[in-house]
Amino acid sequence: MDNNEFIGSVADRLRTSSEQATAITRATLTTLAERIEGGEARDLSAQLPDELRAYAFAPREKAERFGLDTFVQLVSGRAEVDGDTAKAGVRAVFDTLREAIPPGAYDDVVTHLPAEFWDLTDSAGRYDGKRGRG
Repeated sequence: MDNNEFIGSVADRLRTSSEQATAITRATLTTLAERIEGGEARDLSAQLPDELRAYAFAPREKAERFGLDTFVQLVSGRAEVDGDTAKAGVRAVFDTLREAIPPGAYDDVVTHLPAEFWDLTDSAGRYDGKRGRG
């Protein structure tokens, strides 16, 4: 999946502009890179389109420990959207990630997140028959 397809997928899921989808995608990847271990963030970054890789690159090796509410607040502030839009955006980015990267790589990322994230990450969704890539 290239950058335009990735952003287009997020925009379609949110029914928003590519500009807003880009901001939400970048904010989500940046926040995710802070929330997971540095090595895992580098592995994720390597799976992404070139234009998005820098956003998923961890600023430090040790993950910051914060919950879903803080994650959504950080995305909201970085993307300059309200909380509901940020939460929907996080889900759209995770759904797109699930389609864009191999299942094992996606699982490696989401298993580093606490259970409260599972509703947004829905790793079981990859078994719905729509997953032909990977």
